Amino acid sequence: MSSVPRLEDLGDLNGKSVLLRADFNVPITDGEITDDLRIRAALPTIRYLLDQGASVTACTHLGRPKGAPDPAFSVEPVRARLAELVPGVDLLHNLRFDPGETANDDAFVEQLVGRHDAFVNDAFGASHRSHASIVGPPKHLPSAAGRLLHREVEVLGGLREGPRKPFVGIMGGSKASDKLAVIEALLDSVDSLIVGGGMCFTFLKAKGHSIGASLCEDDMVDTCARLLEGPKTIHLPYDVTAMGPGGKLFDPDAKCEVRQIGANVPDGWMGVDIGPGSAAQFGDVIHEAGTVLWNGPMGVFEDPRFGGGTGAVAHAMAQTKAFTVVGGGDSAAAAKVFGVEKDMDHVSTGGGASLELIEKGDLPGLEALRGAPNNG
Repeated sequence: MSSVPRLEDLGDLNGKSVLLRADFNVPITDGEITDDLRIRAALPTIRYLLDQGASVTACTHLGRPKGAPDPAFSVEPVRARLAELVPGVDLLHNLRFDPGETANDDAFVEQLVGRHDAFVNDAFGASHRSHASIVGPPKHLPSAAGRLLHREVEVLGGLREGPRKPFVGIMGGSKASDKLAVIEALLDSVDSLIVGGGMCFTFLKAKGHSIGASLCEDDMVDTCARLLEGPKTIHLPYDVTAMGPGGKLFDPDAKCEVRQIGANVPDGWMGVDIGPGSAAQFGDVIHEAGTVLWNGPMGVFEDPRFGGGTGAVAHAMAQTKAFTVVGGGDSAAAAKVFGVEKDMDHVSTGGGASLELIEKGDLPGLEALRGAPNNG
């Protein structure tokens, strides 16, 4: 994975105006930011630029407005928090208020670069999208990756190029089809792969197990069977936590039985988490690893009845001596819920971007930076 220009490659920034593409897509409830992690994650880059004597104008998307101003997606709470953390940094309106952002419109790009002298992309979580603010400015301005983006490339690129062995991948989440390309790419690199979450039932069906009313993608069964026949070990749960007929997720008052069973799920029952035996086995694999990449929960951990598997994996990740990487998204949320976020070596800020970088080895935002006028 070829390198992207760093902040130091921008040279003397004293008196220069820098456009910073950040990812301030933070959760906001009733006008209040409930988690400002993404804002704080950009501070090392912002402080470097300010210390170099540059003026900084930041821009970000927030939510999914439909190409027009919408008060529900106002960046005002972000602007206020940014002013508290680093006074003097300007913040443009929500980029997605203009249809030119997602359409990668040249006129919108020119409007963005305007009077600026340099561009910095620190929005890893959006760098898998060919949007105007990501791929446009490097065509016009000297450009570089911010500290956050550079770290993501360094860590995730290292997983492809030279991880400490044994390298263990952990894949969870609901659908195998959503992560099939990543699973196939990972199987080229990992020594073994742990599969949990809803997607494990498609794999279990491919092995001939009954799965009851569990989530399954029937059109993926043959593909999963092919992957299981490959040279790499794929660890599947041999016991699951299942919910009986009449049960409802997030509704413990609904009268139903919840119990641990083997890998065969009875008719009418739904597997919703890996079982304690599988959780312990997966933990042993994690403890023996040199590098672990985790993407996707082992069960519906948001329902406390079905969080045991995800919690066990999270704590095993925290306790192992391996280099641990959490691939953003639901896994990052789970690491936080189970109080192990700070015990991870790297928590990615972009779920989709991290998976695409692992799968393809590049992202549109990185390719754009390498093509900037200051990079060769």
